[in-house]
Amino acid sequence: MLANSSALNCSIGAPEVLEDVLKVSLMVLLIFAITMGNMVSLLVFLRCRQFKTSQGYLKTSLAVADVAVGLLVIPYSVYKEVNHIAYGREVTNSQESLVPCFIMGPLYAACTFVSITTIFLLSVERSIAVIKPLHKRVVITKKRTIYLIVASWVLSFLLATIPMFFGEEISLQYSPCSQMCNYVFTTKKVPEPNWNIMLLFPAFDFSLLGGTFAINLATFAVIRQYSKVRKQLEVDLQSTCSRLSFSDITAAKTIGILTFAFSVSFIPIAVFVVGNVMGYEWCKFSFYAFWILTSNSCWNVVIYSVRDAKFRQGLCELFSRQVLKSPSQRSTAVPAKPESTSSSPCVAVLKEMFRPETP
Repeated sequence: MLANSSALNCSIGAPEVLEDVLKVSLMVLLIFAITMGNMVSLLVFLRCRQFKTSQGYLKTSLAVADVAVGLLVIPYSVYKEVNHIAYGREVTNSQESLVPCFIMGPLYAACTFVSITTIFLLSVERSIAVIKPLHKRVVITKKRTIYLIVASWVLSFLLATIPMFFGEEISLQYSPCSQMCNYVFTTKKVPEPNWNIMLLFPAFDFSLLGGTFAINLATFAVIRQYSKVRKQLEVDLQSTCSRLSFSDITAAKTIGILTFAFSVSFIPIAVFVVGNVMGYEWCKFSFYAFWILTSNSCWNVVIYSVRDAKFRQGLCELFSRQVLKSPSQRSTAVPAKPESTSSSPCVAVLKEMFRPETP
């Protein structure tokens, strides 16, 4: 009788253990994909000269937020789930400390806010470059961009910690459903002020996403008008006063794709937060919602590689022998053949693409 009951428990528990192992494997895969991809992006943005711009600084900030998710948030979830598989949920819950969740929960929320804020700033930067190309060097400066990046990080962490300090019935706990540290209600009957605090997250994100879509639509309208005029007149508009470059158009389209990808990944989590405030648990849905949003952190580098020619050239320059040489070797090699480009085709393409335009 005892043997039969134990065999039955094993047969019931085996599919659950297999599902947990698959989920942990997915998390580990995301750690490598997010960390390696965004570390490569950071190397390109920080070492290549063509990314020493406002757009490059914003993309660096976006990559730093994604690296934080890959290096800190996801490994903690892996640690919790591995303990659950090894020792069981009851044992791990009894030994659980709330201190890591009070770090990982706000960190994950803040990185999400940083991502959407940075995408909004990228859209504004590209919109100015396309709509007012002659004013972009005056309006978009590196100093202002750095100030905006710092402000976005500070604002994001302030928003992420609001429920901790102003929500009396809100706490941070590790959720076995979403397998992340989340804000949860401590009572079944939630006061209305706590509803408003929890709804602040999707309201802020949807407001920025709506503004980002509006800005991108205005940018694409100008690009479409530019393309029509170029086809009708069959003249080189680079010689006119507009000076709308092909790189500006490509960058604007890339930012539009980034916005669309983030919006698609964010919608499930917004639906879950609203449903949670209304009293729905949605355990399985919460897992997919949170991890779809988390997987977005590894898509940015894929979008850059496919759409951004500057990024591909930056990768080529980063891993070419010309960059890997020491400064003393480069200084002695360049005067010998100042006009020879056969040994470094990437540098030759870069010089041709990013040659300063004469006013």
